[in-house]
Amino acid sequence: MQEWCTIESDPGVFTELINTIGVQGVQVEEIYDLNDEQQMAQMQPIYGFIFLFRWTSKGEKRECLKIYDQDLFFANQVIQNACATQAIISILLNCPQIEIGEALKNYKEFAIALDPKERGNCLGAVEVIKTAHNSFARPEPFIFSNEKKKAKEGDDIFHFVSYIPFKGKVYELDGLQEGPILIGEYQDDWIVKAKEAILKRIQHYQEKETAFTLLAVNQCRKFRANQIISQSQNEILLTLKTLEFIGADLNEEQKQQLIQLSNQQNIEQELLQESKEELLNRLNLANTRIQEAQITLSEENAKFQKFKEENSRRKHNYIPFILELFKMAQRKGQLEGLLEKAQQKQQQKLQQQQKK
Repeated sequence: MQEWCTIESDPGVFTELINTIGVQGVQVEEIYDLNDEQQMAQMQPIYGFIFLFRWTSKGEKRECLKIYDQDLFFANQVIQNACATQAIISILLNCPQIEIGEALKNYKEFAIALDPKERGNCLGAVEVIKTAHNSFARPEPFIFSNEKKKAKEGDDIFHFVSYIPFKGKVYELDGLQEGPILIGEYQDDWIVKAKEAILKRIQHYQEKETAFTLLAVNQCRKFRANQIISQSQNEILLTLKTLEFIGADLNEEQKQQLIQLSNQQNIEQELLQESKEELLNRLNLANTRIQEAQITLSEENAKFQKFKEENSRRKHNYIPFILELFKMAQRKGQLEGLLEKAQQKQQQKLQQQQKK
């Protein structure tokens, strides 16, 4: 059976992974500051958080639920290196607003009747998910053994967990635990409750520990921008028709807009209650929303193009190029000098690490 590779904790990687397994209208973004209200507002709606931290064998004792809502999908992690993908899937499968696609829908329908451990085992058999995950494997030039490398004390081992809202409660889902962890109930904003738990979790570790990453799984900004443009165009059309109906003079730009957007929609009665000034203000606001959404679309298209290029580089096999470079250096008599410099730099790096 093919093993699962380790994958990089990167928004571009996770966003492509989500899209590849058939989920649309969702992206992943990194959060640099939980107290940055502007960034958090721009990400709305947020479906869940993914928290990455350095794992130790001593691990903290967590109070897990043994009895919980049967609609809450929780699976144990039994596949090595699958924690990142499993953290993402834990959010996707517990958010009814998301169109999860055929592969995840079939997996959930089959696995929902199983216990958490069997659900984890079952995940390894979903070829679409495993293939998408392993598409980010780094090319290895040499394979010396099929034996798995066991982690040693002091190795950098990282783990992913999810935070989700579900039926008025916030849960932490960690596949290495026996069950879901109840964070608490919330009234309006689940993020406040999740934020408290995440900050507390960070403070639990030693002050020198800085290896944390927090990511949000949220609605795709491009999807949201297109929605705003469509809704605003509809509002502009109805407003222009209302202005025309009440006998207001439209300028040439407004007339062209009316022609471009015109369809069979009827005037809404509530718009007839507004004055000409109110209708013109409504028109200006709708146009402003479209302009802002178009800026967002442009920025997001550029960001997704960058994701595409970076992921292409991650997957590309550079080994033939590097070997050819070594051959050229050897032919020119430069290889020995390059090797000596590399060894010196490595030695200096080891000495600096020993001093810390």
